[in-house]
Amino acid sequence: MPKTSARLLALLSLLQARRDWPGALLAERLDVSPRTVRRDVDRLRELGYPIAAVKGPDGGYRLGAGADLPPLLFDDEQAVALAVALRIAATTGAGIEEAAVRALNTVRQVMPARLRHRVDTLQVIAVAQPGARPDSRVDSGVLMTLGDAVHARQVLRFDYTPAFPPGTVAPDPAGSPPRRVEPHHLVARGGRWYLVAWDLDREDWRTFRVDRLTPRTPTGPRFTPRELPGGEVARFVAARFRGADGSGEWPCRGQVILDLPAAEVSPYARDGVVEEIGPDRCLLTLGAWSWAGLAATVGLFDAGIEVVGPPELKAAFARLGRRYTAAATAPPTEPPAPPTEPPASSTELPAPHDGPAAP
Repeated sequence: MPKTSARLLALLSLLQARRDWPGALLAERLDVSPRTVRRDVDRLRELGYPIAAVKGPDGGYRLGAGADLPPLLFDDEQAVALAVALRIAATTGAGIEEAAVRALNTVRQVMPARLRHRVDTLQVIAVAQPGARPDSRVDSGVLMTLGDAVHARQVLRFDYTPAFPPGTVAPDPAGSPPRRVEPHHLVARGGRWYLVAWDLDREDWRTFRVDRLTPRTPTGPRFTPRELPGGEVARFVAARFRGADGSGEWPCRGQVILDLPAAEVSPYARDGVVEEIGPDRCLLTLGAWSWAGLAATVGLFDAGIEVVGPPELKAAFARLGRRYTAAATAPPTEPPAPPTEPPASSTELPAPHDGPAAP
């Protein structure tokens, strides 16, 4: 029989694992008598844990929840899992980086030495995706507001700033009416957060970047959830990023024959389908957001290409061929000269009329 302290910790861990525990089953799991279980439950109650007796043929116990619940018990695997989750939370862009680090330090301080060593050996480094912008961080308060609206099924109003090409000035969102949506899902994808919602004014599904919206208060009335196209939010969001309508398929899909073995094409075919039709030839079925994009992707294989269909794909190859031919036959041009700058040691600034005009 384990010592009393170890047995109490094991009992508390079991009570946290499920809602109700028959007394006989607890005794069996702890390898003690039902009388010992009753005594150990009384000891936990004296320590402040709200354990209620469950009536029934077998009787049993239930660990209650409340603001006065003492610190929860974690076994070794749970403690390590919590530490790993907190390390990863600091890389999500959800605006909780500092809070996650503080929480991790708090958990680490109360860990046994053997667990601290395991946690300290795990170092997570956040690497930004190519093309990621530093302005995609999201305030944790905004996430909580959106999460509350999604959970409560309440109409949400917010100001939204859409994306604009570089060099253009975005209009002031304060001059536009707020968007009114029925929020259904809060999604994290590629280091950014998105709100999937039904736009009440446009009567269609929309995906909004959370870092570009500012919620307004109060929220609106409750709404009845709608069925998402495709049924699954992950499939719907992936389809929207492909430019599809929610079916999950690429808007442009075609077939080509490549003069390459199927084994060489398959690792780079993404979600395409590769079929072997000979020792050095294969049939590739692939999709993309545009016909030109699909043709350019196929060209990356640097092999002979035979277009099976559809005609739109063959026309895209013809357009790209003309552009590439023009680029290859055009006379070389000298690259523009870099702007001249005064020597680093010079303290004299050029007169305003001497320098190039500001863009």
